[in-house]
Amino acid sequence: STMFLVGLSGGIASGKSTVVAVLRELGCAVIDADVIAREVVQPHFKAYRQIVHYFGTEILFESGEINREALGNIIFSHPEKRQLLNSITHPEIQKEMLKQILKYFMLGYRYVILDIPLLFETNRLTKFMKYTVLVYCDPPTQLSRLMKRNGLSQAEAEARIASQLPLDEKRKLASHIIDNSGDRESTRQQVLRLHARLEDSLDFLWARLAAGTVVAGLGGLVYLLLRHFIS
Repeated sequence: STMFLVGLSGGIASGKSTVVAVLRELGCAVIDADVIAREVVQPHFKAYRQIVHYFGTEILFESGEINREALGNIIFSHPEKRQLLNSITHPEIQKEMLKQILKYFMLGYRYVILDIPLLFETNRLTKFMKYTVLVYCDPPTQLSRLMKRNGLSQAEAEARIASQLPLDEKRKLASHIIDNSGDRESTRQQVLRLHARLEDSLDFLWARLAAGTVVAGLGGLVYLLLRHFIS
């Protein structure tokens, strides 16, 4: 039995961070694509140099770091520039994600959750996922939460929601739904049930035992070699 990947996504203000927090409490392996996206554009990284080359130094803070808001304003109104940015950052993000997936595989995790905000919009990574999970909430709740969270007018909030694929459309694409329209405890119970279905430790027992045996064998070998050279 091998480790598998679970794609997790949602919509703006749908409550994905709440679900991720519960998954982390349960000890799940979660790879956050947003965190990686911020890391790969730090100064001295390949993607950083390419972004500055194509978008100019006006997108930089005085410290030299990229002003994400300034860059976001450029790509929001120019789809071709958004595509250019994606072509620079996506390969670097995917490389880092692969490194982390391999780390969790070596540690013997049953599954790894890839937290990808635009999983269903881009649709390029879904083919690598055994399951996809959507954090859903009904449209009126989503609008209300976004207005309250970001201090936006109704028109501003509706414009931000409209820039993403509607949650009702994403529902049709996901293999599992976490409905976050209610209270936190209701959401938590849904996450617990999903985790129980995914984490069938007996299915993965032999793979873990094999990995443990290999690690133990290597440890014993290193110990014998050290004794030989010390003596």
